[in-house]
Amino acid sequence: MRQNKLIVFFTSAIVILLFNVQINATGGYFRHGYGVKYSAMAGSGVALSLSSIGFATNPASLAFLGTRYDINAAYFSPIRSYEVIGTPSGFPGTFGLVPGTVESGSKGFPIPSIAANWQLGNYSFGLGVVANGGMNTDYPTATFYDPTSPGTGVNLEQAIIGVTFAIKLNKNNAFGITGLYGYQRFAAKGLLSFAGFSSDPAALTGNRHSISTGFGVRFGYMGKLSKYISIGASYQTKMSMGKFDEYKGLFAEKGGFDIPANWVAGISVNASNNLTLNFDVQQILYSGVKSISNPMNLKTNSPMTPTGAPNPNFKPLGNAAGWGFGWQDIFVYKFGGMYKINKDWTLMFGYSYGQQPIPNSEVLFNILAPGVEQQHITFGFTKKIGRSNEFSMAIMYAPNTSVTGPNPLEAPGQQNIKIEMKQFQVEFGYAFH
Repeated sequence: MRQNKLIVFFTSAIVILLFNVQINATGGYFRHGYGVKYSAMAGSGVALSLSSIGFATNPASLAFLGTRYDINAAYFSPIRSYEVIGTPSGFPGTFGLVPGTVESGSKGFPIPSIAANWQLGNYSFGLGVVANGGMNTDYPTATFYDPTSPGTGVNLEQAIIGVTFAIKLNKNNAFGITGLYGYQRFAAKGLLSFAGFSSDPAALTGNRHSISTGFGVRFGYMGKLSKYISIGASYQTKMSMGKFDEYKGLFAEKGGFDIPANWVAGISVNASNNLTLNFDVQQILYSGVKSISNPMNLKTNSPMTPTGAPNPNFKPLGNAAGWGFGWQDIFVYKFGGMYKINKDWTLMFGYSYGQQPIPNSEVLFNILAPGVEQQHITFGFTKKIGRSNEFSMAIMYAPNTSVTGPNPLEAPGQQNIKIEMKQFQVEFGYAFH
């Protein structure tokens, strides 16, 4: 029986690894939670050991888990759009957009995850694959007047493989470390009108998918202060990724697109024999990745001055100081809970709130990646099946959120742009021991 379970797990892992490199990115750069149980609690639970997919939140959690296999599948549906308000001025040197509302055609993506944990005394060894992402749009219009493309958008696909070692220092404390391998594919279309802003117009838009790979590390700690209180924390280094060579004229640092560093810390409280409550704080350090955080500063990122003269301070797209998405570092606050109805059924719920990463001044380029969602409301359950298996389900809804700001390439006060997004997700998980 154990051999059959291992065959099922590794067969599923191979299938998901092959499929995972083709999945589409999610709506925000980071998912609200990894693993169906964590997702059902709005991503909270860094101080809990719930599944082998928990390596993506806290590697130390595997030390308290025991041998276990988890297979998850989610259907993620982000609804993204932009609205241009105000007619173009037509003034020389301006770049007005067509007024109206346009909705992205990419609205639903499957997101698989799989992981396993093997317990050997005080040591645990884990292997898992999760999906991450954040930038995917497919507008059916030539938003930026690219004559070579009838549509506009970007597509980022990303898979992360983690190999974890965790050690139980004593019965109440554990430390873990996960080595991370990242795989990314990226493509963009409809951006040819920005050729004059680029250091390499041939590597700006409309090329085949570009691939980059790289590595990082996540460290984690988990401690049980008493039978009522547990604490946990983890830190992931910036994942240093290779260049998107086919888009070195778009992204800063000649195609650089690293995965930002982030950390999370939290507490879990057993409020009663049946109820556990969690509170986590996460910070995502977007400022460490220039292609994500560089602002659209027309004093340095425009080839011409307002008077029409050449700009001596010009820093083109692809340059280390070139135009990016202008995302800021953010904090995310996550609250969640688990209520055990009986020995077979457990209910889960959660709510998270994150700061807005996109300033009002950066809406133009973020038409391509309107990751503006700030709230997630979640609910789920786990049902035990027999002595060693369980089925889980989670539902997430993110209410509509928008950011409005001026078109910086138009005459002042002439046009505003509103980018908005809402999303939902249904996730299923099966675990066996």
